[in-house]
Amino acid sequence: MRATVDRITLEVVCEALVAVVREMRASIIRASYSSAIYELDDFSCALFDPQAQMVAQSEDHPGHVMPMPWSVKCAMEDFAGDIKPGDLILLNDAYRGGTHLNDVTLLYPVHDAGELTIFPSVRAHWADVGGMTPGSYSGLATSIFQEGLRIPPIKLYEDGRPNRAAHKLIEANMRLPDERTGDLEAMVGACRVAERRIRELFAKYGRDVVLVCIRENLDRSERRMRERIRALPDGVYVAEDYLEYYDEGRFDPVLMRLALTKRGDSIVADFAGSNPQVPGVVNSSLAVAGAGVFVALKSTLDPGGAVNSGVFRPIALKAPEASIVDVRPDAPAGAHGEVRKRAVSVMLGCLAQMVPDLVSGDLCGTSFPNSIGGRNRARDRSYVYVEVPAGGNGGFAEADGSSAYVNVDFGNIRSIHNAESIENEMPLLVERSALRTDTGGPGRRRGGLGMRRQVRLLDGEAVYSVLGDRAVIPPFGVGGAGSAGHLSVSIERGNSEHRFKTPGKVTGHRIRADDSVVMESAGGGGYGDPLEREPDLVRRDVIAGLVSLAQSRTAYGVVIGAGDAVDGAATARLRQELKAARVHLPVVVDERDPYEGIKGRHRTLRLSPASAQRIGAAEGDLIELLGRHPVPLRAWVKLDPAQQSSAPLDAFARQALGVDAGDSVELRRLDMPAAVRMPAQAAE
Repeated sequence: MRATVDRITLEVVCEALVAVVREMRASIIRASYSSAIYELDDFSCALFDPQAQMVAQSEDHPGHVMPMPWSVKCAMEDFAGDIKPGDLILLNDAYRGGTHLNDVTLLYPVHDAGELTIFPSVRAHWADVGGMTPGSYSGLATSIFQEGLRIPPIKLYEDGRPNRAAHKLIEANMRLPDERTGDLEAMVGACRVAERRIRELFAKYGRDVVLVCIRENLDRSERRMRERIRALPDGVYVAEDYLEYYDEGRFDPVLMRLALTKRGDSIVADFAGSNPQVPGVVNSSLAVAGAGVFVALKSTLDPGGAVNSGVFRPIALKAPEASIVDVRPDAPAGAHGEVRKRAVSVMLGCLAQMVPDLVSGDLCGTSFPNSIGGRNRARDRSYVYVEVPAGGNGGFAEADGSSAYVNVDFGNIRSIHNAESIENEMPLLVERSALRTDTGGPGRRRGGLGMRRQVRLLDGEAVYSVLGDRAVIPPFGVGGAGSAGHLSVSIERGNSEHRFKTPGKVTGHRIRADDSVVMESAGGGGYGDPLEREPDLVRRDVIAGLVSLAQSRTAYGVVIGAGDAVDGAATARLRQELKAARVHLPVVVDERDPYEGIKGRHRTLRLSPASAQRIGAAEGDLIELLGRHPVPLRAWVKLDPAQQSSAPLDAFARQALGVDAGDSVELRRLDMPAAVRMPAQAAE
C-alpha cells in the first residue's frame, strides 16, 4: 500500500532534503584543502533516487548538477545489482555524464533495510587531475588523454573498505596528491553527514513517507514547468552560434545549431546540424549541452521554482552522435563550460523569438578558466593557481546587466578568487581587479562590463594556460543592441606586452618572475536599440567610467559637453545621423550551402564589393545580420562581384531572422582580434 502525505508534511520533508544538501556544502567548505573549493565554491552537492533522478539541490552550480543524473545513471548501469552498503563510487568521465576531467563526482549510496534509497553526491573541481599542463586546462589539447586522468565509474570503497590500489593510482596521477586526498576526504565526509541526516528523516517520518514526498515533489515540479511551457506559442524556432577552435593555429570556428520545437506542454531541443566533433577542446557531452538548454529555459520561465529532475521531464534532447554537443572518444572535452554557455546562447536565440520581453542580451559566453602552475620555493612545494574572472551579464527589459558577476549557469561560484588566499599560498601578487570600460554591449539597457584581473609572478618560473571563448566572436545583443567586448589575455613583461596568436586558448606558456598575466573577461550583450537609451543614463555611465566619451557618441549618439552636461540638440541630430547611416539590404533566396571551414563550419554571406564597402567590411570579416527576430545572425564576408546589392540567405537563416524574400536586414561589421585570420585566407 502506497503511503500518502499531507501538504505540510510534503513541504517539511522536501525542505529538509534541501537542508541536507546545504549541510553537505558547509561541511565541504570547512574540510576541503583546495582554495578552488573553499574560496571559489567550485563544487556542488545533490541527492538522487535509485532511478538516477535528482531530488534535491541547493545553491549549487547548474553546470555541475544538471548533467549529474547522467553520471548516476551510468554508474548504476555499470554496477547493476552490485551496489552494496558501504560502497562509494567515483568518476569524472566526460563521455559519461561528466563535465571536464577536473570535475570529480562521488556517489554515496544509502541503503535502508537492505534497500537502496537515496544517493548523496558531490561533484567538486579538483585543481589538478594530471594531463599536459598544471591545472589540467589545455586550450590547445587535441586528445582527452592530454587533459588528465579519466576515471570511469569505479568503487573507491567496497563494503566500507577503501580500495587502496585505486587511491594510489589516482594520487600518482595528480600534481598535488595531498591536496587531492584532502578534497576527496572532504567529499566523503559530506556524504556521511548526508547519510546521518537522511536516516534521521527516515526515523522521524518513516522511509515510505520520505520516498512518497520525493515522488510527489518531482511530479508537482513537472506540472509546474509544463504549465509554463504550455503558455508559450507552439512552433519551431531556430538559432545558431559558434565556438572558437584553432586547427594547428588557424582559426576555424565550429557551428552549434539548435531547433527548438514547442508543442503543447513539451519541448524538443534538437542540435541537428551542429559541427562534428573536432580534435580540440570545444566538444562536450549531451549532458552538458542539455544543461545549457535547461538553464536557459528554467531561468526564463520559472526562476523561482525548485530545480530537480521533475523540471527536466518536459524537455527532450536530440543531437548527432560524435558532434561537438555529443562527443565520443577520444576527442578532448575540456571546454565543457564554453559548450554549455553556447547552448545557453542558442537557447536565448530561440526563446527571444517566443518571449522577447523575458530574455536578456547574451551572457559573457565563457567560463574563462585560467591556471598558473609552478614551484613555491618558499614552501618547497608545487602549486596550481586557478582563476575564473567573471564577465558581464546581458541587459534586459527592466535594467542593465550586472558587471563582473557570475552568469546564471554558474550558481554560487564566486566572481573572483580571494586575493589574500592567493598571495598567502602562492608566489603571486594580485595587482589589479577593475571593470573594463566600453565592454558592456550598447543598448537601451546596457550589458554588464567585463573585468581586468592582473596577477604578477613574484618568484621562479611557471606555466600559464587558459581555456576561454568569446575572444574572437563577441557576445551578441538582442533587439537591435550592440555586441559586448571580447575576452582577452596577455602577458606583460616590463614595458612589452605579449598577445597570443590563438586568442583565448593557450597551453603551457612559460612565464618568469615579474611577468604579469592579464586576464580580461568579456562583457554581456545589450538589450534594445542603444539610440533609445536615456541620454542621462549614458552621461552617468561616462562619469562612472563605464562608457567612454567616444562610445557615448558612436554607439549611443549622446553628445556630452562642458560640465558633463548632455547637449540635447546635438544629441538629437547625431542620433538621426547614426540611424540614417545604418545599412539595410533586401533579402533574396539562396539555397547554396553557406558554410565553409577546415574541420569547423562557419556561415559565409556573399556580398557585392559595393555592399561590403558600405559597412566597411573586407573579405573574411565578421559581420552580423539583424532581422525581425531579436537575436542577430553572424557570418563572414565572401566577396562576390556577381552579387547584386542584396543579402542572399538560405532557409535556416531566413527562419532565424524572421524574414523572407523582399524583406530587408541590417548589416553590421564586428571587430576581430588582429591575430586571427580565417581558414581560407590562412591556407593561401
